[in-house]
Amino acid sequence: MLEFIIIGVILIFIMAYRSSNGEGVYNFAKKQATVVYDKYAPYTYKVMREKIKDLGLEFTPRQYAIQIVIFAGLAGAIGYLYFYNLVVAIIYAVIAVSTIPYITYLRCKRQYSEFIFEQVQVYTTNTIMEFNTTKAFVKSLEGVVESGVLEDPVLSDVKTMISLSYENGDVTDSIRYMDSKYPYYMVKNMHQLFLQVTKEGSKNTDETFENMLSDIDILVEGVYRDRSDRKRFHKQFLIFGVSLYSLIMLIQLILGVDSYVEMIDGLLMKILVHGVVLINSIFLLKGEKYYNENVGAE
Repeated sequence: MLEFIIIGVILIFIMAYRSSNGEGVYNFAKKQATVVYDKYAPYTYKVMREKIKDLGLEFTPRQYAIQIVIFAGLAGAIGYLYFYNLVVAIIYAVIAVSTIPYITYLRCKRQYSEFIFEQVQVYTTNTIMEFNTTKAFVKSLEGVVESGVLEDPVLSDVKTMISLSYENGDVTDSIRYMDSKYPYYMVKNMHQLFLQVTKEGSKNTDETFENMLSDIDILVEGVYRDRSDRKRFHKQFLIFGVSLYSLIMLIQLILGVDSYVEMIDGLLMKILVHGVVLINSIFLLKGEKYYNENVGAE
């Protein structure tokens, strides 16, 4: 009990100091973390995170602080209840907090993937609608750019498509460029249809494009339904995963706390119990990885 009180006092002091005006230590730590991040973070992740910040989806310092307290508190409690050792509890808390950058990376990838999918949907839908008016692929692209419905990086890539089309006098390279950047079925199918129209000559394609718009709507509806199902599964998964840690309480209830503490003093038992915690933690991280990957894709 004394150890918990000490940890609680430390956490309260940290939170109180963070919320005060004297933030010298916090700013120093933040600057050092930024230096490390800029030096070692992958370029693609930097681009994604900057976009997430622009979209207003990045966690605030307060949200990160709450996340740190929750991770440290849960891991510390698990470490103590499993081993009744304050040092082990602190080590567990530190390890748990160290996983936050990885979880932040996964969340950033998911949010960026969702954003790109929405932009691709806007690109394909508006290009088809523009084509119904202009009857020319490049003119359709220019109309989409001028409409202001696209954001970077898709906006810049569409501008590159337009430049390639004018430079080469043909849309083949620009379509190949866009297909490689955004390998979605709705993009490839739309481009394939535009290639056929361009090479075979203009013909009555209104019905074909209307069918394609309907297919895109059905696809998008399916993706959003899958996103909702994943979110619901994610909540249930976290509850289940965290509850697995509480099984140790059942063992202690059966054996008795004194008998459990005596049993855990053995080296082999310590290794086995650490293994149980490790396996359950890997299970949770893999679940997080599954939830955050391939979202917004076809």
